[in-house]
Amino acid sequence: MTMKTVPMAALLCLAAAWTYAHEADLTHLPLGDGKISHAPKKGWIWACRVDPDAGGAWRDGPWIDKKDGTFDYTKKAVVPGDVHWPSHYVITLNGAVRNFTTNDLPNHATGIFPIPSDSEAFQYDRNPNSIAPQQISIDLPTNPVPAAQPSCVPGAVGILITGAVLFNALDAPGRDAVAHETQDKCQGHPPPGGVYHYHWITTCLDDKREADGSSAIVGYALDGFGITGHYGPGGKVMTDADLDECHGMVSTVTWDGKPRRMYHYVATWEYPYTVGCMRGTFKREDVRKIAGPPPGLFGGPPPPRN
Repeated sequence: MTMKTVPMAALLCLAAAWTYAHEADLTHLPLGDGKISHAPKKGWIWACRVDPDAGGAWRDGPWIDKKDGTFDYTKKAVVPGDVHWPSHYVITLNGAVRNFTTNDLPNHATGIFPIPSDSEAFQYDRNPNSIAPQQISIDLPTNPVPAAQPSCVPGAVGILITGAVLFNALDAPGRDAVAHETQDKCQGHPPPGGVYHYHWITTCLDDKREADGSSAIVGYALDGFGITGHYGPGGKVMTDADLDECHGMVSTVTWDGKPRRMYHYVATWEYPYTVGCMRGTFKREDVRKIAGPPPGLFGGPPPPRN
């Protein structure tokens, strides 16, 4: 693959991703459709809830090859725009509690929402929602511990250090959201209620490295465990095969300024991208605080047929 094969609409989206994913084949990512389990399963997601009748991208983009079971991320339509926001995001440590306060407006530019009707993205996804500031304040444990048994993944799974919310890998009806939904150059978009969110680790966030070549923490899941970027010890790009059923591992990370060997989730370029099941305990009220209202029509209805 060469840069000249990449359509102009995707160039901004690819600029950051190209740096971090040179070991991964972004033209041939496995499609996650159908990989929803009812128990922990490596490479799948144990989702607490999906709604097959919910809206979403109203038709598949040409970057999706269902026969092959893959999609070409480099050819995805991108929601245009370069909108800057007054981001406010603070993490405060108070003994056993880590407080997150954010307005959910990211520290990077976003696309224009609702999706402009004259854009390529609108041909596949008619997201009618606008980005809106939120009032989010949640307390997570500073010393999270694994639960006796893993649990299912809610729709919203955590917060990234961009200040914006992270959802799980699925769109509202339970498809691979990264493959199907058209998002902005930082891979974010809003649902009803305006909560700007991602379905994987945004390429607009630096994948910083630890001394051993592994990625630093880029966010926190709702059970308190950290989420690290795409690289593991020795600088290896991580895959599902390297991780457990919840999409995590035990390794040394910098935790509150000190090295600590502990469990954490790991980002991958392949589905389910961040969290496959919840390794620790989370509070349902925290999900409601960061997810906004129940999901409705994420992408709007298809156009009328003639």
